[in-house]
Amino acid sequence: MTARYDAIIVGAGHNGLVCAFYLARAGLRVRIVERRDVVGGAAVTEEFHHGFRNSAASYTVSLLQPKVIADMRLADHGYRVIERPISNFLPLDDGYLKLGGGLARTQAEFARFSMKDAAALPAYYDALEGVADVLRSLALRAPPNVGGGLRALIEAARQGRGIASLPIERQRDLLDLFAKSARTFLDGWFESDPVKAAFGFDAVVGNFASPDTPGSAYVLLHHVFGEVNGNKGAWGHIVGGMGAITQAMANVVRAMGVEISLEAPVSRLLIDGGRVAGVRLESGEEIVAPLVAANVGPKLLYERLVDPADLDKDFLRRIRSFQAGSGTFRMNVALSELPRFSVLPEPGEHHRSGIVIAPSLDYMDRAYLDAKRLGLAREPIVEMLIPSTIDHSLAPPGGHVASLFCQQFAPVLPDGRSWDDEREATADLILDTVERHAPGFRASVIARQIHSPLDLERKFGLVGGDIFHGAMSLDQLWSARPVLGHGAYRGPIKGLYMCGAGTHPGGGVTGAPGHNAAHEILRDRSVLGWWRIF
Repeated sequence: MTARYDAIIVGAGHNGLVCAFYLARAGLRVRIVERRDVVGGAAVTEEFHHGFRNSAASYTVSLLQPKVIADMRLADHGYRVIERPISNFLPLDDGYLKLGGGLARTQAEFARFSMKDAAALPAYYDALEGVADVLRSLALRAPPNVGGGLRALIEAARQGRGIASLPIERQRDLLDLFAKSARTFLDGWFESDPVKAAFGFDAVVGNFASPDTPGSAYVLLHHVFGEVNGNKGAWGHIVGGMGAITQAMANVVRAMGVEISLEAPVSRLLIDGGRVAGVRLESGEEIVAPLVAANVGPKLLYERLVDPADLDKDFLRRIRSFQAGSGTFRMNVALSELPRFSVLPEPGEHHRSGIVIAPSLDYMDRAYLDAKRLGLAREPIVEMLIPSTIDHSLAPPGGHVASLFCQQFAPVLPDGRSWDDEREATADLILDTVERHAPGFRASVIARQIHSPLDLERKFGLVGGDIFHGAMSLDQLWSARPVLGHGAYRGPIKGLYMCGAGTHPGGGVTGAPGHNAAHEILRDRSVLGWWRIF
């Protein structure tokens, strides 16, 4: 017998769970189908060595929308975030730089490198925060759908009002951040290489690009519009790892009657008469529903799950040219002891911050150029977090776990080489990079979990290993994410919606695409339902 539902959601990642919550709250009968044997997508906690657990892919919290946290009452289900004491620690060849801990403290730190940079910091923060507030105001709103008639024009005017009302100085800052390279933008504010590196690192996180690439300044901005416990721009650790977020979400939606089917990969969307009719699983089971919300990347959705005959040729051409591939290599390691950094050997607050090995913008540029030419950076960019310093549930007494988020690594290696053949050697290269700053680190590694770009695609469905479901470039943002004319969560087939990070506002654990897609689904079904739920 064919199962029937009001809505099917493909993928039990956090955005799929958020979308399911709002649809179920409106009274829809919802079923989520998930390829893996666990909910969470890339926000999962795994035991990768006996007694050692860590966030397997996504690894830190800031961007999750406060409205989503409150609406789902996640705190009632164990959601607790511990803020970093400082944002980042950069070990250098002849010293170190600490970023965060308050304006006065960061200014004092910058003054060791440049009095001019210390003096410029308050105005820089004001400029960044002024533009970040614009992003915050737009994050939970569907972009105007170009070609969508009067309603789209009204929405464009409404959303544009916030930008138009900014002082001219802030409008200039906004243009700079959307159009300039990270280096050009930062050169306009600071003179010290370590200071520029401290901010420039955010521009290459999940971005297969150089800090010299036009538009890379936007990625820097994207990483600062979040908050932790009400503190804007802060980052933190979710107790229990990132899987604690999605497990809490799953508990919430299951209690509302949402069915979650694990180990249920979709082979094809069912299309009948030009509209969605449901999905067919690889098992052969067919599930019928008048709407499907896809929490997978646009390339995976339209190139693998939809018959090309059901898509407009121009749309399909543009999806095929949609850029996906974030240059990310992700590792977790089990440690017998804390690393001891040559420039700051004793345990301290730097072990509870982001430890960034990328001492200059030139270093980041070389990493990208190497990856373009060779497939991988000879000196990779590495961010290390050691969450077991504050969350003792992740490792046995005396032991620790560390997340290693690494750039730049080509999604596809040149010359026919395979990541299956090079993943172990690349992992060794990354450990050697940390070892140069923390002698003895390699000897402390008990076990390691490796996710090359190919592993990220196979395991989590991230095409090209792209942690954002698609590049966060100017041509793939807002109303053009993923394709102009389909930027408001509605696919090109009636009844098909998109609720993943390949839509506005993009990547990161935000919950915004799931929230916004549900908003548009309910708006299409019933104006009354839209007002009641939102």
